[in-house]
Amino acid sequence: MARWCYRPLDSLEISSTTGLIGRGLMVMHGYSTIIFCHSMGKNCTVYQNVTIGRGKKINGIDVPIIGDNVTIYAGAIVIGGVHIGDNVKIGAGAVVVKDVPENTTVVGGTIRMIKQE
Repeated sequence: MARWCYRPLDSLEISSTTGLIGRGLMVMHGYSTIIFCHSMGKNCTVYQNVTIGRGKKINGIDVPIIGDNVTIYAGAIVIGGVHIGDNVKIGAGAVVVKDVPENTTVVGGTIRMIKQE
């Protein structure tokens, strides 16, 4: 095995186009996690291997706007100028390319809404 030829992916990148990332951000097992958003609210949790980043422009913004108390589980992808509302849970492996209203749980390769309170 040529494992010695490759460096392990242990990066954790956190950036915001506005510099607005709220208090209480918790990154669980930040292995291979990229967070590049317009803004992120307070008390958000992001698990390993999550990608939040640039994609299709929506209303002139090409990176996500993330609300308060959002949890993004392992392997999820959130790209483009989408707006993620407050108290949202994004399931493991979900691919989010459109807005998610507050108090919603989303799952799936291309998300589908399963719960809105």
